[in-house]
Amino acid sequence: MTARSRGAVIRHMEALRRQIREHNYRYYVLDASTVSDAEYDRLMAKLRELEATHPDLVTPDSPTQRVGAAPSAAFAAVVHRQAMLSLQNAFTDEDLRAWERRAQTILGAPPAGYVCELKIDGAAVSLTYEGGVLVRGATRGDGTTGEDVTANLKTIRSIPLRLRVEHPPALVEVRGEVYLPRSRLDEVNRERQARGEPLFANPRNAAAGSLRQLDPKVTASRPLDIFVYGIGHTEGLDLGTQAEALDWLRQAGLKVNPHYRAGETVDQVLACVRHWEPHHHDLDYDTDGVVIKVNRFDQQAELGATSQSPRWAIAYKFPAEQAVTRVVDITVYVGRTGALTPVAKLEPVRVSGVTVTNATLHNEDEVRRKDVRTGDWVVVQRAGEVIPEVVSVLAERRTGEEREFHMPRTCPVCGAEVVRPEGEAVTRCPNAACPAQAMERLIHFGSRDAMNIDGVGPKLIQQLWERGMVKDPADLYRLAHQDLAALERMADKSAQNALASIARSRHTTLARFLYALGIRHVGQHVAEQLARHFATLDRLMAASFEEVRDVPGIGPTIAQSVVDFFHEPRNRALVKRLLAAGITFAAQESRPAGKLEGTEFIFTGTLRRRARRQAEELVKRLGGTITGSVSSKTDYLVAGEDPGSKLERARKLGVKILTEEEFFAMVGEEMPS
Repeated sequence: MTARSRGAVIRHMEALRRQIREHNYRYYVLDASTVSDAEYDRLMAKLRELEATHPDLVTPDSPTQRVGAAPSAAFAAVVHRQAMLSLQNAFTDEDLRAWERRAQTILGAPPAGYVCELKIDGAAVSLTYEGGVLVRGATRGDGTTGEDVTANLKTIRSIPLRLRVEHPPALVEVRGEVYLPRSRLDEVNRERQARGEPLFANPRNAAAGSLRQLDPKVTASRPLDIFVYGIGHTEGLDLGTQAEALDWLRQAGLKVNPHYRAGETVDQVLACVRHWEPHHHDLDYDTDGVVIKVNRFDQQAELGATSQSPRWAIAYKFPAEQAVTRVVDITVYVGRTGALTPVAKLEPVRVSGVTVTNATLHNEDEVRRKDVRTGDWVVVQRAGEVIPEVVSVLAERRTGEEREFHMPRTCPVCGAEVVRPEGEAVTRCPNAACPAQAMERLIHFGSRDAMNIDGVGPKLIQQLWERGMVKDPADLYRLAHQDLAALERMADKSAQNALASIARSRHTTLARFLYALGIRHVGQHVAEQLARHFATLDRLMAASFEEVRDVPGIGPTIAQSVVDFFHEPRNRALVKRLLAAGITFAAQESRPAGKLEGTEFIFTGTLRRRARRQAEELVKRLGGTITGSVSSKTDYLVAGEDPGSKLERARKLGVKILTEEEFFAMVGEEMPS
C-alpha cells in the first residue's frame, strides 16, 4: 500500500469513527437518535471490515473496541490520583444548617452558593482520560485504591471512548455512578434464574456485580448506564465551580443527570430536597438523597476534608420508606463475636423496592423499650435504606395473644450458658468454638473491607460449612473447582470466578488481614494504625500489652484484646496456616522519618492561612501522628481561631499548646501568604 492510499484509508476510518461516535452520543446520552438502526449497523460493519483488513490501524478509542478484551483472570489495583471519599449525611434540616455553620466558621462567611444533585444509588467509578481518550476505568474500592475494570466500563455505551472537545486536557479523572435502570432489573433476574444463578436483590447490587465480571461480554449483556457528577485530579483543565464542571462534562459528551440545580442559600437547597422527597421514586433509577456541594472550587479547597469525607459536600438522605407488617417470630442470631441479637421474623413486605422478611431488634434492652412481641403489628423501615429495623409497635392492634420475648439463657446454637457483662447491653455466647461464631467469622474474613473475596458470600459459606468443607478461613485456600461446582446453584463459571477471587486475596495488605481476623475492638481504622506502627505481622504478634497500648489511637481495652488474641494458641495456629496457604502482604509504607517523628498532634479551630487538612498532612510527612481526641499521650495541640472544647481539655492534661505561628515555626516554614 502506498503512503497516499494508506492516508486515504486512515481518513476514511476516522470519518466513520466520528460518525459512529456522534450517533452513539445522540442515542445513549441525549436519547435522541437521528439515524435508523440499519444505517448505524451499516456504518459499524464498514468500520469493522476496514479494521479487519488493516489491524495495525485499530485505535483504542474506536467504537469497535467496546467489547474487545479477553476475559481477565484478575483485576489489577488502581490507585486513585485523588481519593474518592465518602459523604457525611444529613437527615434533618438542622443537620444541613449545622453543616453550613461549620463551613462558615472555616470560610469566615457563608459559602457563595451551592449545587444540588440527585444521589444516584449505584456503583461509584473513576474514568481516566488522557488527551481525551479513555485509558482506564476503576471501581471506588476503599476510596484510595480500586480495581481496574476498564474493559467492562467500555461496554457501557453512554461512556465515550473519546471526549467530544476540540482541545481535551492532558489528563482528567471523571467521577460517576454506574447504575441499572429499575425497569431492567426483572429482565436481568429472569436470565439469571434461567441459568440457576442467585437473583440480584436490587439495581445497585446488579450494577456492582456486573462491573466486577471477569468476562467483559457478561457486563456487555447487562443494560448498565452511568451518570457522571464530578472531576477528580486533572491536568490542563481550569474550572472555577461545580456548575462549570457539570457543564463541561456534558459538553465533553458524558452523561450528566439533568436534575441538578444551583442555589444561593440553604433555604433554596431545602426547596430542592422537598421537591424530590415525594418524587424520586418516579425516576427509573434508584436515588436515596440529594448531594449538596459548595459551588466554588477555591472554597472547596479551603474547606478541605477529613480522613473520610469532604467538608464541602453533604448528602441529605431522604426519609426511610416505612411499611406495616406483622411479627411472625423473634429469633436470636449469634454473631462472630458471640453477640446475641434478637431478630424479628416478618410477614414479607416491600420497603424501598426490596422485600423485607427480617428486621433487627438490636439487643434485649431495645426489645423491652419498644415492647416488641411475637404477633405484633409493627412499622418497619430500611435504616439508611439498607438495614431493616422495627421502628414502632402498633399496640392498639393487639389481641392479647401476642408473646413477650425473653433472651435465652443458653446459646441457641451451641448450648453454652450466655453472659451479659455488667454495664453492657449485649448478651454473648462465651464459647469461642461455637459453630455460629465460626461461620460468621468466615463470612467476615471474606467481606469486602477484609480479604475482599468476591463471590464467596454468606450462602456459599453456609453450604461449605454444613458440608464440612470449610471450618476456618485457612480452609478456603484448599478448595478445588470440583468442590465448588458440586454445590447447589453453583454454575461452572461461578465456581471459576470464586476460585479466582480466593486466589487474588492471597496478596493483600497487613491492615486488611488484621481486620479480617476479626479481633474484637479492631475495626478498619485500628487495623491500619497497628499495621502502620508495627509494619510486620511478626512484630505485632510478639508485642507486649504496653507496646500495643502506646500506639497512637490505641487504648488499654483494644490493646488487651489484641494481645489476648495473639496469645491464644488456636489463633496463632490459624495465622500460621493462613501464611502457609500463601497469603502475602504488600510492602508497608514506612512512616517517613523527620523532625516530628514520634510526636502526636491534634488541631482545633480554624487556621487562617492554610486548610487544616494541609497542616495535618505536613505533620504526617514529617513523621508525626494526627489524632482526633486529646489524651495524656498528645504532645501538641495546635489552636486556630474559635477553638473548641479540645483546648480546655488539653490545658487540664498539661498538653503543650501551639498557636498557628508557633506550629509553622516548629516545622521550619514561614507562615504561608
